[in-house]
Amino acid sequence: MATPAIAPPGSLLDEKMKKSSPGMIGSILFGVMLVGGAIYIGTHLSKDLSVVHNASIFPFLLLGVALFIALGFEFVNGFHDTANAVATVIYTHSLEPHIAVVYSGILNFIGVLLSPGTVAFAIISLLPVELILKVSAGSGFSMVFALLLAAILWNLATWWRGLPASSSHTMIGSILGVGVANQLMQGNNGTAGVDWEQVRKVFTALLVSPVVGFVMAAAIFFLFKLVARDPRLYKAPEGTAPPPFYIRLLLILTCGGVSYFHGSNDGQKGMGLIMLILVGTVPTAYALNHAVGPQEVQTFVAVSNQFSDSLKPYTDPAATVQDPTPDLEHFVSTKTYTPNTMSALQAEVNEIRNEAANYGSLGNVPQSMQANVRNQMYLVSETLRLLPKAKNAPKLQPSDAAVLKNYKSYLDKSTKFIPPWVKVAVALALGLGTMIGWKRIVVTVGEKIGKTHLTYAQGASAEITAMITIGLADGYGLPVSTTHVLSSGVAGTMAANHSGLQLSTIRDIALAWVFTLPVAALLSGGLFYVFNKMVGGA
Repeated sequence: MATPAIAPPGSLLDEKMKKSSPGMIGSILFGVMLVGGAIYIGTHLSKDLSVVHNASIFPFLLLGVALFIALGFEFVNGFHDTANAVATVIYTHSLEPHIAVVYSGILNFIGVLLSPGTVAFAIISLLPVELILKVSAGSGFSMVFALLLAAILWNLATWWRGLPASSSHTMIGSILGVGVANQLMQGNNGTAGVDWEQVRKVFTALLVSPVVGFVMAAAIFFLFKLVARDPRLYKAPEGTAPPPFYIRLLLILTCGGVSYFHGSNDGQKGMGLIMLILVGTVPTAYALNHAVGPQEVQTFVAVSNQFSDSLKPYTDPAATVQDPTPDLEHFVSTKTYTPNTMSALQAEVNEIRNEAANYGSLGNVPQSMQANVRNQMYLVSETLRLLPKAKNAPKLQPSDAAVLKNYKSYLDKSTKFIPPWVKVAVALALGLGTMIGWKRIVVTVGEKIGKTHLTYAQGASAEITAMITIGLADGYGLPVSTTHVLSSGVAGTMAANHSGLQLSTIRDIALAWVFTLPVAALLSGGLFYVFNKMVGGA
């Protein structure tokens, strides 16, 4: 029997929105989370800032504005990506809209809190290292503000059109725009400051995931037809009656899974930028991980000695290094290996080791030295990341490469960390954005991709696909788009069921997908140029 044509856009949701009880309960529950989260954030932020002794109030004002914009990005991200997770449970009547939104928000919250941070720093590694090292200066702030504002503007524009565009795609486009603009402003080749190997890795995940979503969802749908003979699974919902219990349970569980992995993956995208903001405005509190105590520092000193010794066979005896920092900055900026690079690396490693041994713990590093020590550690870590890819660089023996990896892990623990209150703030911003702006994207996913109403089997297939794909990407530390995976999954099930696709919507989504990268890059590059001129290129 043919599946009934879809109801007029918005009619099902409008009918459900008239029910006040779920909205009231959901609002109260999220309100409690919001108040509790705000108290937690305020308490821990105040404690962190208590070690900052600054006569000027300007850094704190700048911190407030920057955090507001960064959390604004996550808020708008909630409009887009989190809304995708609840579309299928709403359109199959498995959950009422506001219950679904609060349920998704709670799972997002948990996913963000338990996220490892690997995706956050994979995104940060796309930024020009020289700007990260100058994050406390005008050009560093210009970078952060430019890419965040560009991402927010494009996300708002696509949300207003109801297009499920990718926040991941937008953020990465913004980062590339800043990187290219920074090089052009210095008179270099525009591509010189971009780590194209890392870009390729990230974009492979972003480009392949929609195709995987389409194919996998179609395959799972066919599997449903093969093993599940219940005809109710392949018919449009009748009225507002919920689906059979077992499929309803599956839809609710997969919605929760998508929400959890979305929080764990997508929620990280703003975390790294927030950490840059914190390092730039109040380095005393956030430049170094103060949880690294005396015992770990002793181990770090021993590992540093081991690594320094392993570098000796690769250094050039004729190389002379007065100050290792400029040599390493030149290497990470241009990816060009010189005879001085390895000697400069060894000298910087020894200097960091001596500083760590003298101070005893990272919390004991003087206020005036926190940012400098952090920059040294970050510079060496990035040098180690790029060294195996550099032309003419010596190939390390496997045993020496293992020592390098171990040493780098200690450096990263000292500089690449995310305080729990940052995770809570991001989770709340995502959830609040979903609560306010969910409807436009949900209507597109639920009503405008296929020509017929979403069936139970189609909804379950799309959600299972999204949950698996995002979960795997999170495990490998790769950013993927919840929007693209779920939208392509819905399209895949429609194609597999011969339900037909609304080509106008597919065209609009495809155009948004194509234009997201260049538009976000142009926006961020232009804003970076303007902001940099305003602060005098400091």
